[in-house]
Amino acid sequence: MSLPSQTVALLQAARDLVKSLPADAVLLLTETTVDWDELSRMLSGCKLFVAAENPALTKSLRERDEWTVIDLDPEPVPTQERMNSALLKAVSENQLQPGAHIVALYNGIASSDEDAPEPVDSLSVIHLGEHLERMTAQDLRVLGDAAPIDVLRAVVDLATEIGREGREGQPVGTVLVVGDTRKVLSMSRFQNYNPFRGYSRAERDIRNRDVREQIKEIAKLDGAILIGRDGIAEAACLHLNPRAEGVNLRKGFGSRHMAAAGISKATAAVAFAVSQSSGSVRVFQRGEEVLHIEPLARPHVWQPFKLEAQEAPDGPGDGKREPG
Repeated sequence: MSLPSQTVALLQAARDLVKSLPADAVLLLTETTVDWDELSRMLSGCKLFVAAENPALTKSLRERDEWTVIDLDPEPVPTQERMNSALLKAVSENQLQPGAHIVALYNGIASSDEDAPEPVDSLSVIHLGEHLERMTAQDLRVLGDAAPIDVLRAVVDLATEIGREGREGQPVGTVLVVGDTRKVLSMSRFQNYNPFRGYSRAERDIRNRDVREQIKEIAKLDGAILIGRDGIAEAACLHLNPRAEGVNLRKGFGSRHMAAAGISKATAAVAFAVSQSSGSVRVFQRGEEVLHIEPLARPHVWQPFKLEAQEAPDGPGDGKREPG
């Protein structure tokens, strides 16, 4: 089985781009089997990531030890979303650095003949440092109806800006909890006065950029920030105290991420944990991490890329003390 001529030309172009840019890796999104031996020969010397929509094809690709195979959900989604998911997963699993340059090969033109194999017909050069935040906005759909999309987008903007900018030149870590406010409050206690008390709804609406700027200042204080499903900031300086049963996090995460995961498991809320050490944002729902968003313009972070430093064991609430 020989490769189509256009696929050969694109593979040659991908190999040349990896050498000349230079790029860190090639990502191949495939929907059909091809001559894998020939493809491997043509991309010799390139770090290759392969992602397939078909689980059976994914299983067969795992037989090749020289490639990194990325598992994708089998649900049919647009090519761009599959590419986004593959790159996000590679970054979240530390297989790619967030600032990497990727040459992507994929089928970008729908075929009118459903029975015909869909060849590789498109090539893109992706700079992850410019691309990841745009991807994550699309991936907010994984949160379902946890909150209206405009509220979720505003919280993502707020969390990533806190992670990227800190405050007054100092890194800041915090937890933003969205939704199920009564139950969250029942599992929390105030560590300080509530800075939102006495303000009108309009003055607490996080969809307003000026309000988000004020919340960035509040994020320096100890404790989590609670935002209603309607986008209205309700409370801050909260010590979250959910039960930790059934919450399992990878090594490297401490009290802040445990509190975020725990409150999302014990309630219907979604929790955004901003790491003070790296600025990355991890989104928890039902006790599981569902999104990982990297800060894209925090120059001192990329040193090499690593997991967040272990936070100080200061209890189950939102701790602010992280080494590094």
